[in-house]
Amino acid sequence: MTSRSDARYFTSQKKGEVAEWRDEIHDPDRDKRKNAVKKAVIAAMTVGKDVSMLFTDVVNCGQTDSVELKKLVYLYLINYAKTQPDLAILAVNTFVKDSQDPNPLIRALAVRTMGCIRVSKIIEYLCDPLHKALLDPYVRKTAAICVAKLYDAGPEMVTEHGFVDHLRELLDDSNPMVVANSVAALAEIREKSCSPDSTVGLDSKVVHKLLAALNECTEWGQVFILDTLSSYVSQGDQGAERVIERVLPRLQHANCAVVLSAVKVIVVQLEDLRDPARVQQLVRKLAPSLVTLLSAEAEIQYVALRNINLIIQKYPDILKSEVKVFFCKYNDPIFVKQEKIETILATERNIDQVLLEFKEYSKEVDVEFVKKAVQAIGRCAISIEQAAERCISVLLELIETKVNYVVQESIVVIKHIFRRYPNQYEGIIECLCDSLDTLDEPEAKSSMIWIIGEYAERIDNAEELLEAFLDTFLEETPEVQLQLLTSTVKLFLKKPATGPQILIQNVLHQATIETDNPDLRDRAFVYWRLLSSDPESAKDVVLAMKPTIRDDLTNSPQTELLQGFLRQLSTLSSIYHKLPPLFVPHDPLRTRLLYGQSGETKNTGLDGSLTNLHENQEIVSGKKANPDPLVDLMDGTNLKEEKLGNSKNADTIQLADPVTNEFRLFYPSESTLLSADKGAGLEISGVIMRGEDNLPCYSLKLTNHTSVHIDHFQFQFNKNSFMLAPCSQLQYSKVAPNESFRCLLRLSFSGSSSEKTASPWLQVAVKSSHQCGEVFYFNDRVPLESVLLPEGRLEYEKFVQLWNCATDEYVAQCQMSELLTPEAVIRAFDSLNVFACSPASFSESDNSSVYLSAKAPGPHEEQWILVKITFTSTVGYLEISSRSFIKGYADMIYNSLRRLLLGL
Repeated sequence: MTSRSDARYFTSQKKGEVAEWRDEIHDPDRDKRKNAVKKAVIAAMTVGKDVSMLFTDVVNCGQTDSVELKKLVYLYLINYAKTQPDLAILAVNTFVKDSQDPNPLIRALAVRTMGCIRVSKIIEYLCDPLHKALLDPYVRKTAAICVAKLYDAGPEMVTEHGFVDHLRELLDDSNPMVVANSVAALAEIREKSCSPDSTVGLDSKVVHKLLAALNECTEWGQVFILDTLSSYVSQGDQGAERVIERVLPRLQHANCAVVLSAVKVIVVQLEDLRDPARVQQLVRKLAPSLVTLLSAEAEIQYVALRNINLIIQKYPDILKSEVKVFFCKYNDPIFVKQEKIETILATERNIDQVLLEFKEYSKEVDVEFVKKAVQAIGRCAISIEQAAERCISVLLELIETKVNYVVQESIVVIKHIFRRYPNQYEGIIECLCDSLDTLDEPEAKSSMIWIIGEYAERIDNAEELLEAFLDTFLEETPEVQLQLLTSTVKLFLKKPATGPQILIQNVLHQATIETDNPDLRDRAFVYWRLLSSDPESAKDVVLAMKPTIRDDLTNSPQTELLQGFLRQLSTLSSIYHKLPPLFVPHDPLRTRLLYGQSGETKNTGLDGSLTNLHENQEIVSGKKANPDPLVDLMDGTNLKEEKLGNSKNADTIQLADPVTNEFRLFYPSESTLLSADKGAGLEISGVIMRGEDNLPCYSLKLTNHTSVHIDHFQFQFNKNSFMLAPCSQLQYSKVAPNESFRCLLRLSFSGSSSEKTASPWLQVAVKSSHQCGEVFYFNDRVPLESVLLPEGRLEYEKFVQLWNCATDEYVAQCQMSELLTPEAVIRAFDSLNVFACSPASFSESDNSSVYLSAKAPGPHEEQWILVKITFTSTVGYLEISSRSFIKGYADMIYNSLRRLLLGL
């Protein structure tokens, strides 16, 4: 309730009220001035009134000894400086004077306010006071945070004045708050900077100082320090154990953020310990703190459970004796209940107790919760072989309840159990078949159809059961249709003597003639050809043994992706179970990141979750690069395009897919950029390509030929024609000895430009933890098509005007294939930001030309690149003419087109 004394500040504005305020602000009485500023700042600004007309009057009140009045004036300045940038310069003298005031409160207030005002004219005057503030015993904890704010507004000023070095010097400060604020500022600058010089620079000496400050700073200061320590790579077992022992007391902290950050540091340091017994001993010390988090509020429980879910994938035995804390309580929110079910790790010793809990959960009213409980029973059966029979007994009891969604989910789970234990529990199939009439969900239907097809020789009426599904074949979902097709073929192959001839003909006819689904139609054609040509080979294909499945949670691969998640404990990434580039909108690596290694190690899924891809899979613009030759199973024709021989004066090309007659482009291939001998054991290969968001990125493969881990990679580019620069440095790029790491380094056009003559060469410097941070250099050619801008489309009239004014020209001829059409060229190059300038009607008897325009990045105004491709169908040649305003681009665009067309 508003008091009587405060209510007068929130009264409606009367005519002349602003004039009254102005008079009161200029009143000689200090109390009246303070009350007037209170009205303008506290009352009017709070309710959303515009009092910017009082800007000059309020700024003049800043010349006072009253700390309270000065705070009000500074609050007003922060709110209105952006809307009044020209008048905000009037406050500079006040700021500079206050930054030298004898009162440390006023000095800190001035520096804090200058950092909050994001006006370039004021920021220019901030550097000198900030230099002094960083040396001030009282103000330096505020000045450290001000450096991070200054970097957000003017990063070049921070670099020019060496403020990052000042922050590193403050890490030696005796005040723990100064150390914590300096770490926080460096961490924020590191996130926004591409420069390797913006990092904290952790070594054993710095880590010792941070650990010393850890015990005395505030809880949020501890979080900042712990998050920074999580990126420290210890030198051997002793270094890791020292860090762990110093951080272990933080596990008893009352703040959950401090506890989770401490857990993250310990988990990361455990990677460097080589003694398994010592690792298990330290892991057990984490359990009490994690259990304590599960007794907090529901929201904290959920966060803790999501983090625990990641930890137990690395250390499954950490909470094996604490299974009861994951049992659901009656008053738990549904999101906590579902997460607890996902986290429970059953063992052979507690399986009976766990199954009893899951059975009770299956009686709940929430459908999704019940389904998760049934799925959890299936996971227990798959992961614990000795308990599989008991799990199946529980599932049969659930089927007998005749609850529709419980029955259907149980059938889906039993199908997975059959995959895990083939030919062991088929005695329950009769019970499953009694529930056929209740199936209405596609997944349950397809699971039941799979069971019928897999055990067709043991089911007497298998043909009748499948025929019942075939009555509605065309109305079923694609998932059910595909499974029904495969199961019918299995039935035919398993019972050839009495096999259902009419049934198989019916399903093949419907799948090939009456459906529009290409996947279903293609599979049906493959089956048809196999059955008609070689039934024995069909058995080898269709009835082949399937690989056994496993529980992903208890048998998760120890990939680089999981290590990346463990380094993200206590962050949003650990809640989403996705790495930051995949859900942070402003993250420079948002489009694609490939964490993992080639060879025997699995790569990550493209959605950033814990999903395995095929080994050695490479991604180029979201697709596989260099696919293997495809063979048409109907006539055996090789479908891959082949390059024909070269003529004497021109290149002969084969451009179209013989099946789809679609134009194909040859994208640049990966090349070795830094050999192992020149990189002292570090080998780098890669290529610059266009990412999914139409921005360039560096596809890199880092190979470690040394005997030690290599990490902390930092890349810098020299001045180049395209102003390319890394958006951000690589994260989670730890490369083990004799292994490789694939990643995408996102690029931007924010670098420095070279001379006006365009050159495709890019000079790159790379530094890592290898060889004490030694810098290695390599050169690479930038494919022009990977950096062209999306705003390169021109109208035809404008194209002709620029074509006649261009000064640089390059002309050459290529011999073309008869399959190449101008329309196909236009469609293909459109995806590369090379746009057609005129809709043309092409004639087979006349020469036809395609006019293409593109725009290259750079600081110059005339970045246009113009291309004219002339098709001469009677001779079989095409002529490529290119023009530009900057020397070098015409030659580069021709080389790009030649590479794209010829694959050279």
